[in-house]
Amino acid sequence: MPERDAARGRILLAFAAIYLLWGSTYVAIRYAVETLPPFLMAGTRHLVAGLALYAFCRRGSPVRPRARDWGFAAVIGALMLFGGNGLVSWAERRVPWGLSALIVASVPIWMTVLESLRERRAPRPAVIAGLVLGLVSLAWLVIPAAGRGAAVDPLGAGALLIASLSWAAGSLYSRGVKFPVSTFVAVAMEMIAGGLVLGTVGLAVGEGSRLHLAAVSPRSIAALGYLILFGSLAGFSAYMWLLKVTTPARVSTYAYVNPVVAVLLGWALAGESVTLRMGLAALGIVAAVAIIIRFGGQRREKAIVRELAPVEEPVRLRAGGTS
Repeated sequence: MPERDAARGRILLAFAAIYLLWGSTYVAIRYAVETLPPFLMAGTRHLVAGLALYAFCRRGSPVRPRARDWGFAAVIGALMLFGGNGLVSWAERRVPWGLSALIVASVPIWMTVLESLRERRAPRPAVIAGLVLGLVSLAWLVIPAAGRGAAVDPLGAGALLIASLSWAAGSLYSRGVKFPVSTFVAVAMEMIAGGLVLGTVGLAVGEGSRLHLAAVSPRSIAALGYLILFGSLAGFSAYMWLLKVTTPARVSTYAYVNPVVAVLLGWALAGESVTLRMGLAALGIVAAVAIIIRFGGQRREKAIVRELAPVEEPVRLRAGGTS
């Protein structure tokens, strides 16, 4: 029983990390990109976190990653950390962080669509209803209201939608990849690869010439440190570990909480307005995600003992079982 309780505690702690910490990272990203170029900032964030985690977890381990494992890590890093997180970082210069979190809450919608396409099966009627509700709510949030100007910057909104789709694709792809190393070494490899991709793209689009270290504010530096410690080392590690030990439907429940945390912080710290349009669209998105998670994951639910039994990788990992 103590081992089972410890396993349950690790899972609850990991869910707390993606529920609360990731909601606050929208604030940190906005502060970081005030004076730091978005792709170079995101690349630094993940590269530093990945190198630190890799060095910590590889101590004394005889198992070494193969070249093909680094290839898998590069695909996951490119989809999730460049396509997902990098585009969110870029978009937050154009879109308030509360709205950014609401749009990114569509990740479970894209997960359901991609999984249905991969398995060549039609979703259940309830899931289709949830997809329609979610897409209509997103469209109402993003598309300009007649005669009232743009509700959201179109380039920023488009980047956030692509980011959501890319993150969903990377999440599903990662579940099918079997690394010979521990889960946390694999997560470190993905962060290193994603950080290198982000840095390369940042330099390719000219961010290096726009980076002036003397002009970087203390608030941006503090935000970057927060993102390294809590967004990447804690949050991303917890998310990738949860994808291995429980179902995508359960992991996707973070989409309920992140927008609420981000919107409340936007209202409290930056005076971001919460309009009736935004509130109704948020209710529609959250309701759609709730329907999809409730009815979309039943066919592939694992036995509950999978979550309550001792989890192999954290027990075997010498560096400790924390996420």
